[in-house]
Amino acid sequence: MQTSLESRALAAGTGGYLTIDLDALTANYRQLSAQTESEAGNAVTGAVVKADAYGLGAIRVSAALYTAGCRQFFVAQACEAFDLRPHLPADAALYVLNGLPEGSETASADLDIIPVLNSPQQIARWVDVAKARGLRLPAVVQFDTGMARLGLSPEETRALAAAPESLAALDIRFIMSHLACADTPEHAANARQLTHMREVSALFPGVPVSFANSGGLFLGPDFLQHLTRPGIALYGGAPNNAGPNPMRPVISLHVAVIQTRTVPAGTQIGYGGTFTAEHDMRLATISAGYADGLPRVLSHHGAAWFGDIRLPIVGRISMDSLMLDISALSDDLPAGSFVELIGPHQTIDAIAANAGTISYEILTALGRRFYREYVGLE
Repeated sequence: MQTSLESRALAAGTGGYLTIDLDALTANYRQLSAQTESEAGNAVTGAVVKADAYGLGAIRVSAALYTAGCRQFFVAQACEAFDLRPHLPADAALYVLNGLPEGSETASADLDIIPVLNSPQQIARWVDVAKARGLRLPAVVQFDTGMARLGLSPEETRALAAAPESLAALDIRFIMSHLACADTPEHAANARQLTHMREVSALFPGVPVSFANSGGLFLGPDFLQHLTRPGIALYGGAPNNAGPNPMRPVISLHVAVIQTRTVPAGTQIGYGGTFTAEHDMRLATISAGYADGLPRVLSHHGAAWFGDIRLPIVGRISMDSLMLDISALSDDLPAGSFVELIGPHQTIDAIAANAGTISYEILTALGRRFYREYVGLE
């Protein structure tokens, strides 16, 4: 018998349902915030809600995090900030990690959006807007301490420090950098980046520092500084590879069975006939595929679960469906039944490992064809 949630998902015409637990989300935020405060005194914990809050809905997620006490929010692109800013209270700060594309500065200033300035060119454009308005516009300046992705180079850093008047028109809220290897606590790059960040901070005395991402929060108090920026840990992903995941799971994903059949030994299954049944098999085709964010590489490697029974994926994953070997079940699995793809038996980190990727990619790729239901914080 279907649950009411399963019935709602089917009535909506979807092939599965994604549950987003806002209580677990806020519990994760409070845990990280408490850890930051206990290890780094007055340090503040922000939240990364880029990529539509890792695919879970930035508006709903940010509202829940605000209720939990978060006041510092980070997105990657200005367009994300334009969409989110009207839904955040006035006392919430909203930062754009990639900085502002040329031409978007005026709209950003109008909306009280704070750019992370990654280059001399971005700095100069934001200074021009500040001078034109006669205001000290807020900003963050990012420095490359060893990732070679975004931020001022060592040469640009020294030049900026030697010309402090170039920032006089701005209200520099923080200086920041990003850790490249924080998910591997023993990696030597973490200590190297910390040393480099300390050198940068010495060039800008008195300016607060933002350094730690999710993994950085677990590297010790030296990394926490003044503002932390957790992302994947908020959403239930493991912040590092050092042991059991300390975060509460936030999502679960269940997908409906479309059809079942029994095939004889020797049957080729799926595109390309890459899997051949070695014996009579019972198969279930379920309503999700790589268009829904289930990587094709899970073909022959991944699985779903029904109760405590693992159901291996057989054959290639298609765009809109995949096939499971349900021979281990004692009973049939009729159309309209639901199997677990992410949940108590298979975390986002586990399914990512089977796909040879990371939980970030699984989470952000989950498609919009799933029925979504938020639970908690009611």
